[in-house]
Amino acid sequence: MIYHQQLSKIREVSRFRDTLRLMGKEERRELVLEIWEAVNSERELDAVLAAVARLLAPVVNFQGIAIVTFDRSKGRPFALHIVEQAASARTTLEPRPSIPYSGSELEKNLQSGAAYSCPDLLEKDGWLPHEFRLAAAGLRAYAAIPLTVRGKSLGLAAFTRRAAEAFSTDELALLGQVSRAIGIAVANALANDEIRTLRDQLEAENVALRSQLEQATGFEEIIGDAPALRAVLEVIQQVAPTDATVLVSGETGTGKELVARAIHNLSSRAQAPLVTVNCAAIPATLIASELFGHERGAFTGATERRKGRFEQAHGGTLFLDEIGDLPMEVQVTLLRVLQERQFERLGGQHSIQVDVRLITATNRDLAEEVRSGRFRSDLFYRLSVFPIRVPALRERPEDIASLVAHFGMKYGTRFGRSITRIDRRSMKALESYAWPGNVRELENIIERAVILARNGILRVALDELPGVSAAGDLPGDLLAREREALELALCNSAGRVSGPTGAAGRLGIPASTLESRIKRLGIDKFRYRRGAQKA
Repeated sequence: MIYHQQLSKIREVSRFRDTLRLMGKEERRELVLEIWEAVNSERELDAVLAAVARLLAPVVNFQGIAIVTFDRSKGRPFALHIVEQAASARTTLEPRPSIPYSGSELEKNLQSGAAYSCPDLLEKDGWLPHEFRLAAAGLRAYAAIPLTVRGKSLGLAAFTRRAAEAFSTDELALLGQVSRAIGIAVANALANDEIRTLRDQLEAENVALRSQLEQATGFEEIIGDAPALRAVLEVIQQVAPTDATVLVSGETGTGKELVARAIHNLSSRAQAPLVTVNCAAIPATLIASELFGHERGAFTGATERRKGRFEQAHGGTLFLDEIGDLPMEVQVTLLRVLQERQFERLGGQHSIQVDVRLITATNRDLAEEVRSGRFRSDLFYRLSVFPIRVPALRERPEDIASLVAHFGMKYGTRFGRSITRIDRRSMKALESYAWPGNVRELENIIERAVILARNGILRVALDELPGVSAAGDLPGDLLAREREALELALCNSAGRVSGPTGAAGRLGIPASTLESRIKRLGIDKFRYRRGAQKA
């Protein structure tokens, strides 16, 4: 049995050598030109090696190509292509000393531009770093062809064999001609790798730079430079030094409280307290006590005197958020405070004077609330002396990248995760989303993404962004065609995805892939099952 196997290997090697020996110069030249054309038509190094192997395999006997670059990999292949999988059985290897590249016979050959041939690894007393990996993979012989581009040595291309059979002079000559094309491909791959590294470094520096710029603006966490936001920041700077009452309006999650804090911090009251009250979070029966305080015994449970928020904010700023939820009876008292700058605690007899700047905020249309009788018109006019509208996030999409970088740094520091860059596909998805929850929704999504981040790369699951396609930047008409094709297949299969008559088989894609696309496009596959049952 062993004899027949050895005889088969001898015949196989002889067949390859005969093929190469019988090739004329013109045929060899055409083969090399084909390899050059194949290399030039491929962009990725893995595809280049596959193309080279496809054209060389009928002529030269080898089972794999490994690209080794010494300055980067220290013996670890930079790229690898397997022509034939090695047998599962592995020979027990005896320990051998490691030989450095410096001063080795391989290095001398490569420096002189000559190929290096190893007829049998197991016959060597010591191994070079990459030879340990070749032997561990069950390989016995290899030829190392130097890769040189514009006089610079990049490393070597190792053509490997499982059999202990030396490469012939004809084979080495042909591999030497082919190596010039491979060298160009390796040089391009190394350059692209360096560009990716520099790009990632630049993205990391941009994240840090954005963080520094944010700290230098004087507006705390108001992040962005869109024209709509710049207009808001300009009016904040104008109104902050005054004591004018400000009404901040905008959708939920746009950062109205941050605007109020910026106004306070840029005012002459910055060293005094900023007191915040969310009118929607306090029951109507307690809001008056919360704002104006109460005396002991003013109502059941009032066991001691308590100062209200107006007194706590004396000399500073009081921010009333969700002012549109203020009960009508409390609106009357608030109007009096604004007009007379004094009030009484609940159950009290003495007037208390306060020096407070008032800033209010709402996500409602207060003018419409006035017309419907739910908000006092005289109070509305007192509150809206200086109105500021905060733009929704969809009105300033150019700020999304800065916000993502800011929240990535913020939660990366909080959770001990170093975020160095943001996945490009995730960023495109974030920039195409409508953001009904505005900045608050974006912050929550980035916080989750930071927790799940790996290797410093921030990625966002597309299923967290309804309406954003997993297909990336596909135009709307292509997405519509995809939906139409999936729905037709589901209709014809009565809603079944897998199985012999399932939609996945009809479309020629795996069932798991189809399930994912159905979910991303929001298709109800069960609708087609119900329709089939009715029919």
